[in-house]
Amino acid sequence: MTQDSIEAVIARVREVYARWRRDTPVSQMRADWDALFDVPVDADVEPVAAGNVSCHWIRPVGTRRDAVIVYLHGGGYRVGSVASHRDLMARLATAAGVQVLGVDYRLAPEHPLPAAIEDSVAVLDWLDRIGFPPERTAVAGDSAGGGLAVSAILSRLKDGKPRPAAAYLMSAWTDLTASGQSYTERAELDPIHQRHLMLAMAQGALGPGSAAEDPRWSPLRASRDLVGRLPPTLLQVGERETLVSDTVDFAMRAQAEGALVQFEIWPGMIHVFQQFAGELPQAEEAIAAGGRFIARHLAPAKAD
Repeated sequence: MTQDSIEAVIARVREVYARWRRDTPVSQMRADWDALFDVPVDADVEPVAAGNVSCHWIRPVGTRRDAVIVYLHGGGYRVGSVASHRDLMARLATAAGVQVLGVDYRLAPEHPLPAAIEDSVAVLDWLDRIGFPPERTAVAGDSAGGGLAVSAILSRLKDGKPRPAAAYLMSAWTDLTASGQSYTERAELDPIHQRHLMLAMAQGALGPGSAAEDPRWSPLRASRDLVGRLPPTLLQVGERETLVSDTVDFAMRAQAEGALVQFEIWPGMIHVFQQFAGELPQAEEAIAAGGRFIARHLAPAKAD
C-alpha cells in the first residue's frame, strides 16, 4: 500500500460526508452511502425474508450451503444496507468458503434501537428453525454492525439460546458513549470519526428516553457472565481509529472472563478499511484472515 492509496480512500469518504447538512434527508444519506460502495460482485444474490426481516443470500461459486455467515452491516444504525456491503460480504464468503446472509435490519430514525437488535435476533432464530444449527452459523459485522453482532449474540445468550460457532468483527462500535481513551489519544490520527460525530450518531440511533450506556446496545458494558460466554471471536481495527478502545477494551474484558477473543490492530488503517479491498491490499489480507478464522470454527462440511 502506498500512502496515496489510503489518502485516496479517505478523500472519497470525506467527499460523501461533506455533502451532508443538518437538513439532508436520511433517504439521501442512505443513497449516497450505498453509491459509495455498491459495485458488481461475482456471486449469486438472492433476496429472502428471514423471520420477516429483509435479507439477501450472497453465494459466490463453490461456497458451502450447509453453513452460513450472518452479516450485519455498519452505518451508525442510520445508513448502510446489503447494497453498500455486498462486495465485502462476497469477499468474506469467498475467503471463508461459506455463503453469507446479509441482513437489512430496520434503521433509525424511523426505527430506533433496539429494533436492529430485535431483527438480528429474529434472523438467527429463523436460521435455527430452517436447519442451520449454531455449530454451522457464524456472525460478522462492521462498525455499528460489529457492535450489533455482539448485542444479538448476548441477547440470545440471555434468553438461554446457544451461541454461534464464531464471530468476526471489524471496527466494532461496542460503546455508544464513546468514552474510551482512544477517542482523545487517537483523535489526530483519525481523519473522520471524531468523538463528537460518534456521539451524534449514537443520539440519532436511540429512541426517546434511551441511554447510550444501556448494555443492550453498548455491549462493552454487558454483564461479566454474558461476555464470558461469547463464542470464539476475532476483532480487527485500524491503527488510525478513535474506536480502537471499543475493540481493545471489549476484547480484554472478554478475555478476562474466559472467552476466546482475540484482536488485531492493523498499522496505518482507518475505520472499516476492509470495505476498500479493491484498493487496499491490507483490506484483502484482513478479510482473508477473518474468513480463515470463521472456517476454522465452523463444523466440517456435511458428507454428500
